[in-house]
Amino acid sequence: MKGIKLSFLPLLAFLPFGDVYTPAYLANDWQVVNSSCTIRNSAFKEGEKVGFTVYYSVGNLVNASAGTGAFSTTLEQLNGRSVYHVTAEGRTLPSYEWAYKARDVYETYMDTETLQPLKFIRNVNEGGYKKYQNVSFNKGANTAITNEGVFKIPACVQDVVSSVFYARNVDFNRLKINDRIAFSMFLDNEVYQMSIRYLGKETISTKYGRFKAIKIRPVTIKGNIFAGDEKMTVWVTDDANKMPVRVESPIVVGKVRIDMTSFQGLRNPMTALIKKF
Repeated sequence: MKGIKLSFLPLLAFLPFGDVYTPAYLANDWQVVNSSCTIRNSAFKEGEKVGFTVYYSVGNLVNASAGTGAFSTTLEQLNGRSVYHVTAEGRTLPSYEWAYKARDVYETYMDTETLQPLKFIRNVNEGGYKKYQNVSFNKGANTAITNEGVFKIPACVQDVVSSVFYARNVDFNRLKINDRIAFSMFLDNEVYQMSIRYLGKETISTKYGRFKAIKIRPVTIKGNIFAGDEKMTVWVTDDANKMPVRVESPIVVGKVRIDMTSFQGLRNPMTALIKKF
């Protein structure tokens, strides 16, 4: 299991591909987003907490619990502006730390009116690899100030955590199957043109319960763990929360599955839950 990321954060890893387009229904709204960098938040609020379990499968080892993760959202002030402070944490379970120990913390501070990130922190320790990054976004100058310097960014760029919450506010009911939503993300001092493909709706069962779900497929960053291309599949609740309930992805050795296991403080009723187990 050496080298396998066992945090829930693979959900956040996307990369560009050539034929990205904006769905027709967003054509007019896209101009507004590009000029004002604003998307209306109807999916989450302060006080939301969501827990995940990471399962690993390879050979005869099927869906073994290997790690945990969580999102939590608070309402704070940053430089005089009201922000959502979202903390995403992932870690291996003690029983797996002999093989691979991971402690990941990602944080974003999003303007409550626009959902644009103003600050991003990445603090990871994965199998002895450590990385700390503190990013301040200057939206007036379209720059990102990091530990390594100052970088030009698009006007409406997201970070890896804020992009998840941005995507939660997309109206998937107005999309056709295979439509793609495009936006930019800043990570490791680079800007990526990202997209998510809409695959329709289906009912899925997890250990928590049975859910009506929206199925989407991002493109993962190709590296020494994930294969790249459209290999990862994500299911979010088919209700106003659009909360991730399952992520599946093949990795270099085996497969990772990430399931939602707990939630509280949701903005909207969890109407996608058909039956709790």
